[in-house]
Amino acid sequence: MSSSSVQLVADALLSARRDGQTRVAATFNDALAGADEAYEVQAAMASALGWFADAPPRYWKSGGQSRQAVLTHAPLPSHGVWTSPAAPDGFPFARRGIEAEIALRLGRDVDARLAAGLDEAAASELIDAMAVSIEVVDSRWTECMAAMPLLRLADLQCHGALVLGEWQAWKPRDWSRQVCRVAIGSQDPVERCGTHALGTPTWGLGAWLRHVTRDGATVPAGTVVTTGTWVGILDAEKGDLVVAEFDGIGTASVQL
Repeated sequence: MSSSSVQLVADALLSARRDGQTRVAATFNDALAGADEAYEVQAAMASALGWFADAPPRYWKSGGQSRQAVLTHAPLPSHGVWTSPAAPDGFPFARRGIEAEIALRLGRDVDARLAAGLDEAAASELIDAMAVSIEVVDSRWTECMAAMPLLRLADLQCHGALVLGEWQAWKPRDWSRQVCRVAIGSQDPVERCGTHALGTPTWGLGAWLRHVTRDGATVPAGTVVTTGTWVGILDAEKGDLVVAEFDGIGTASVQL
């Protein structure tokens, strides 16, 4: 596909962000040829909206449905990253999906040479802290999660906002026994154990760092990546209090 196709998708997403009205994704089902073009859309949106200026993004999401899937990544604008307890009154959401996650923070700079050879164990040694996080899933596409995968990826993989709990020193854990609980408004609480799609939140770190450094960029110390849901996507409504708790790590909350 041509750069004009990438720009068409970027323009649709930009207009949706500016006027608060979703766009029909099906109009653009054949617009993107692959993940590289979806990432070009991400970059075009970030440039047009001045999200990062000349600095590298400091917040990211990364993950996938399984270890067999190709992992995907998206930089997150800092104006939608909040410290728990958060109360983003008036922040525009078309949908309020809830994902309970673990965010990880880099303890050192990472360049392309270092990223190239990282396996999970080596990548884990680069982490200095972890925190409970809540991702609010949202979409600029009317179809939301039913939109084509490349269009969801172009739309920051359906990212709305990120809430970060208190940072804790990084320690290896038995993630297969990790308990997660989520309470949303008056709904019955949801509890899961060992249900991260990739098995461990560190499994995809190498792929994420190779993605971020693929054009020669260096990922600075302090950069944060949230690593995928333990509970799928849960539905919340405006006015709901959302609390996510991971045993032994901490909590995060947001008043929607």
